[in-house]
Amino acid sequence: MQHVLQTALSAGLSATSGFHSSRPPPVPKDHDDTQDLMPSGFVPQKFPEGRVTYRGKNSNVDASWITIGAWPWGDTATWHWDDATERGPLKQAWQILLKKGVNHIDTAQVYGSGESERICGELVAGMNRNDFVMQTKWWMLPADPENIKHPKDGPFEKLKGTLERMKLDYVDVYLVHGHIHAQSIATVAKSLAHCVDEGLTKTVGVANYSTKDMLHMRDELAKHDIPLAVNQCEYSILRRQSETSGLLKACKENGIVFQSYSSLAQGRLSGKYSSSNEPPKEYRFSSYPMKYVEPTLEVQNRIAEKRGVSVAAIALNYNLMHGIVPVVGVRKPEQAEQDSAALGWALSREEIAELDQVSFGGKTTALWQQG
Repeated sequence: MQHVLQTALSAGLSATSGFHSSRPPPVPKDHDDTQDLMPSGFVPQKFPEGRVTYRGKNSNVDASWITIGAWPWGDTATWHWDDATERGPLKQAWQILLKKGVNHIDTAQVYGSGESERICGELVAGMNRNDFVMQTKWWMLPADPENIKHPKDGPFEKLKGTLERMKLDYVDVYLVHGHIHAQSIATVAKSLAHCVDEGLTKTVGVANYSTKDMLHMRDELAKHDIPLAVNQCEYSILRRQSETSGLLKACKENGIVFQSYSSLAQGRLSGKYSSSNEPPKEYRFSSYPMKYVEPTLEVQNRIAEKRGVSVAAIALNYNLMHGIVPVVGVRKPEQAEQDSAALGWALSREEIAELDQVSFGGKTTALWQQG
């Protein structure tokens, strides 16, 4: 299944800006940059002092303000995972994250064709079940035999496989990923309710949903007395589409946590790349040439030096200051240190305004990026 993702991305499907576009769209001139900021005085703290609550039917889930993205773990098609050399550093990184107050992992059944979920299970093996938060996603792939065999209960059947791979009794958060026709939302909501009622997950959510479809799912889940806990879409300084479209505001108004993936724009906001050192070609889904990103990095670097934190921490704190939970990939101990440095402090309104001036808007696509 991991090759399905890479094939789609290589064919031109972009998770950053629709079908590959070299120039980032600007933020609309009439957009109020301050309308979605957290209240003055807010500081995102490490868990458990700082926590995000995901609403559930029978119980809520409290998690850290940062979520670790596990797509690279075990994925050889896109991320060229090397188990022999990377498993050890990943275990070290996980221990650092726990000490830094980050306890939430996001994976998916399709990542590494299930290998990512197996690695997630190994990382948390032996831990107290209340000390970590596990999140996975179901993607409605027509080519998946389970989805063909169980068209009306794909999420339920696939989640049972997830739990076998993870060796867990339940996950904390279970998302439906990708575009679903409006008439199918009720069917998927019923299957998600089945997952909750059978104790396979505590909370449920969606990924890449537009405001309209998100609220439709909210209403269908409500028929089963289940709240919609989360919507995960791409958001970063380089893609503020979810903010400028009103989706972020709708999430806050409805008690739905907004998570951002590609929070560092596939490394573009980490300081790792430049116009003379572009990201690998296979990362085409983050397709902006670095010449457009370098002015943003200049501001990030200036603020990072003043704050004494990593460049990546500036980008992540920007999301946090909008009340967004950033999902960020970690494979190495140094990445764990850099990313967790986004907690415990807050960008000033002036610093946020500086970053707004070098930010971009974004687009949506019919097949992938609707939120």
